[in-house]
Amino acid sequence: MALKIIDHFDGSFTLEPNAKAALFNLLSTETFLTQVAQQLDSPQVEFTELIFQPVPYTTTTPKGMPAEFQKFHESEDYGIINVPPNFMFQAKIFKPSRLCAIYRRLNP
Repeated sequence: MALKIIDHFDGSFTLEPNAKAALFNLLSTETFLTQVAQQLDSPQVEFTELIFQPVPYTTTTPKGMPAEFQKFHESEDYGIINVPPNFMFQAKIFKPSRLCAIYRRLNP
């Protein structure tokens, strides 16, 4: 089986305002922020309201994310998580099928 090399993948998407508000609300709840902080080994985190669709690995996107978000992957001040599928369902977001959210680590 041969691998197909992708030179460019359009990871752009648009969310309906109500769906986006519902998703951002879920990603900002105190309970979820606590869970994310534990996973990122940080005392506290905040949701940056930055989300992106994972993209295939290419020469221009070696981290599987749009190039403009790679700076967050390389920074120790931020953490990237996969948006839980149940959050996507509750917010009625079906396209794209996967999203990632960026959180900023806060120091007490």
